[in-house]
Amino acid sequence: MQNNRSDITSPPDLKQKSGTGPIRLRQPVYRDTIPPCNHACPAGENIQAWLALAQEQRFEEAWRALVRDNPLPAVHGRVCYHPCESSCNRVHVDDAVSIHAVERFLGDMAVEKGWQPRVEANPSGKRVLVVGSGPSGLSAAWHLALLGHEVEIFEAGPMAGGMMRLGIPAYRLPRAVLDAEIRTIEAIGVTIRLDHKVENVPAAKASGNFDAVFMAIGAHLAKKIDIPARDAGKILDAVSYLASVEAGDTPRLGRRVAIYGGGNTAMDAARTAKRMGAEEAMIIYRRDREHMPAHDFEALEAEEEGIKINWLRTIRQIDSTEFQVEVMAVDEDGRPQPTGEFETLEADSLVLALGQNVDVSILESIPGVKLGWDGVVEVGANMMTGATGIFAGGDMVPSERTVTIATGHGKKAARHIDAWLQGKEYTRQSQHPRVDFAALHLWYHAAAQQQQQSELPAAQRGTDFREVTAGLSEEEAIFESSRCYSCGNCFECDGCYGACPESAIIKLGKGLRYRIDYARCTGCEACFLQCPSHAMEMVDVGSVA
Repeated sequence: MQNNRSDITSPPDLKQKSGTGPIRLRQPVYRDTIPPCNHACPAGENIQAWLALAQEQRFEEAWRALVRDNPLPAVHGRVCYHPCESSCNRVHVDDAVSIHAVERFLGDMAVEKGWQPRVEANPSGKRVLVVGSGPSGLSAAWHLALLGHEVEIFEAGPMAGGMMRLGIPAYRLPRAVLDAEIRTIEAIGVTIRLDHKVENVPAAKASGNFDAVFMAIGAHLAKKIDIPARDAGKILDAVSYLASVEAGDTPRLGRRVAIYGGGNTAMDAARTAKRMGAEEAMIIYRRDREHMPAHDFEALEAEEEGIKINWLRTIRQIDSTEFQVEVMAVDEDGRPQPTGEFETLEADSLVLALGQNVDVSILESIPGVKLGWDGVVEVGANMMTGATGIFAGGDMVPSERTVTIATGHGKKAARHIDAWLQGKEYTRQSQHPRVDFAALHLWYHAAAQQQQQSELPAAQRGTDFREVTAGLSEEEAIFESSRCYSCGNCFECDGCYGACPESAIIKLGKGLRYRIDYARCTGCEACFLQCPSHAMEMVDVGSVA
């Protein structure tokens, strides 16, 4: 009797999720994916890679892996607001890995030991001018030099560093640290010309025989506001004030200083005023704490140092040393609304910390360059302006203005400039999928609390510019690195090897990972379910070559 094949249904065991049985439906494969920390880093660091090297105490290798993406690890370890840590999967278990603290440790060790970078690219014969020596300009110069190009930075001021030097006080970023990492950039052949202001970009490009220009001017111009004043005392902007302190030409602000604004610059200006002798420094801000642009730890540290923050207050009028402020209320959208209720505050001077703009007048006369309504420069996907060969990044283009984002802009611009100089287009490699916490198979949940960086007591940090936050010890840095889950990437834990009931997982030796013998594999998923970092996937049989 002949069977009618269309009437035969598949046995139930072939429908099992694991794919075991006479005919395997799925099989495991090793597949690297991107961890959330890497994905969140504005500088594009391969965080997981250098954390793994630091865990193995291969510190110089870790530093070299780090500076392939970011030439300023000691700086970023101090001033970056570490969005990588907000994305870290470990926050769902205890605390995020203190990535910035390990980055600082590696950066400080490199400075201490004098590690020098290596330029492996052959000289290209191309010259690039970078205008501005802030984080974006330094980053672009670094990456262009590593790609074999000759780079010169023209800096209008007497010192390199841009807003890192002029806008971040020394208690957060010691100048010796900044100077040391700038010297490392110079060590690979980058020339920095100080007191060299560019007045005409095309002329500077032509006279220096530069093949391309990267504009990286920082946001040095303070935003203005009109406040009715009958007989106002001293009023100045926070950027100018912080720059004056850095230059050693500190203006006299009197016994009581008011700072108007709620961002990180406002917190820095208030804390600096206290250190420069003000008996009382207070912040006036029109929103509440929840909606302030400053990071919460900045406000906490300011309050610890005796800074009074007047939330939900806006200045309506100034009469000599009296400030009439209106009490505000935050609506359901987080916007401050007037209440008609007024108070009087007293201060001898007012520091305005309401944000900064970039002086883009240098580009206004260049044919093809377009400026946005908000004063920033319009650039294409390759970061080139409308003028051929002139690129822009950092504070000059639309973006959030942080040191790390500017550093990422510099690297991105360098990639595009390098490609353009070769008559090509730079195409970023497609990223692997991101692995979130739900994808992990953690078979260990041992508590390993984050290593905390020590701080100077508040009573000791209001009179000088000593660094407030200390770094990790070597032992603490190793421990902190070991807290990384290696999300999405195999770290050879042997979980798959030990779990396989068919001995289908073959160890290839340290650093070489594993191979799967599919002749033995039954598709039972034991290896996949034992992989804590989700470095394996179950795929349809035959779907992977």
